[in-house]
Formats: sequence, structure tokens, C-alpha cells
Amino acid sequence: MNKAQLIIEATLKMSQAVSGLDFIEEITHIYNPLVYAWDAHRVYIERFAGNRKKVIFLGMNPGPWGMAQTGVPFGEISAVKDWLKIEEEVSRPAKEHPKRPVEGFLCSRSEISGKRLWSLIENRFGNPEKFFQEHYVANYCPVSFMTETGKNFTPDKLPKEQQKALFDVCDIHLREIAEILEAEWLIGVGKFAEKRINEALKKQIESSKIKSGTIIHPSPASPAANKGWAEAVIIKMAEYGLWT
Repeated sequence: MNKAQLIIEATLKMSQAVSGLDFIEEITHIYNPLVYAWDAHRVYIERFAGNRKKVIFLGMNPGPWGMAQTGVPFGEISAVKDWLKIEEEVSRPAKEHPKRPVEGFLCSRSEISGKRLWSLIENRFGNPEKFFQEHYVANYCPVSFMTETGKNFTPDKLPKEQQKALFDVCDIHLREIAEILEAEWLIGVGKFAEKRINEALKKQIESSKIKSGTIIHPSPASPAANKGWAEAVIIKMAEYGLWT
């Protein structure tokens, strides 16, 4: 069985496990694009997860106008359609929030974080094949949470017991993809992802089997990201001895 198929099986197992968890009443809507946008995510894995990776970039969870629409991590519509050349039919979540409609590849909203990430990658590598020779992009948690108002509820805000149940599942999956892809580096996109890498892969990092690092999250909500984000990432990757 090739690496992509192993990733597919591990992803389906993780998605099913997370879907079986219960969360606080404040969370009224849960979107799992690995269910309703699975076809696009499966194509992403089949196309780009078939070989050993030097670096895995890890995000937190799906953004409302990115992966929640396309099924691809940091899935800015134009980047997924025009650069990654992925465009599959997307259905809808079982319970959809009127302020966060899922329109799939017809969505006209832009996911700024994804636009920044994939634009940097495209500008540096030119084509997907060159980037994915040694790199992969994944998310730690497969679902996005919303309150009744449509406000995003991040996984780190969950009560401790529910957080532990979710993180246990996601940690297992993170270790699985790191092992399957024989990753040398895990780079957290933001501090949350960095923390989860260091906790989930503590033994591998302490034994020097895997190295970990972080880059600034590209969210427009971050003042640091709004001041030369791409340049800061290039500098940080060079400091790690990558992208030299």
C-alpha cells in the first residue's frame, strides 16, 4: 500500500473518531469538510502525499472560507482551483449556519490566510509538483466549531475534558502522518500548531528523529502577519536550514 492510501485510511479513521465526540452546548455548529468535501481532500492526498516529505506544515483547523469550502488545508478557492488544479463537487454540512454557508468552489469569499500561504509557496516553487517533492500541508484538527452567532470557536477554548478527547485523536493522527511521510521537520503555522507538534511528537523530537519549528500564522487578525509575512517566513525557514 502506497503512502497516499495509508494517509487516506488514517484520515478517514481520525475524521470518524472526531465526529463521534460530544462538545459543549455553546458550540451549535460543527463543520467537518473531511465528510462533505471528502472528494476534494482525497484528490489532494492522492496527488500530493505519495512520497516521503522533508517538511510538513501544520495548521490548526479549517477556516470558514478555505478548507471549509474546498476540503484542502488553507484552501483559498483560487489557489486550490488554479494552482493545485483541484475542483471537486462539495456537498453541505448536516447543520449549516446561515452566516457561514458552504458553497464549495462557487464561494466568492477569500481566505486571506490561505491566500498568503499558497501565494508564498507558488512564488517560491513555481509549480505544485516542485513544492510537494519535499513538502506537505496538513491541519491538526479536521473540524471547525461555531457558536449560535456564527463566531469561530477555536479548539484551544474547549473545556479540558473535551479538549483532551479531541487532542488525543488528533495527536494520534499527527503521529501517523509524520511516520507515514517519514517527515524530518514539522513546522507549526502559528503557536497553537507548534504546541501540538511538540506535545504529540515529544518522544520523536527528544530522540532527534524529528525536528520542530514554527512560522507566524498568516491570519489578517495578527498584526505581525500584516507586516511582511512572506519575508518573515522565508527568513525563519532559512534559520532552520530549510529554503536556503
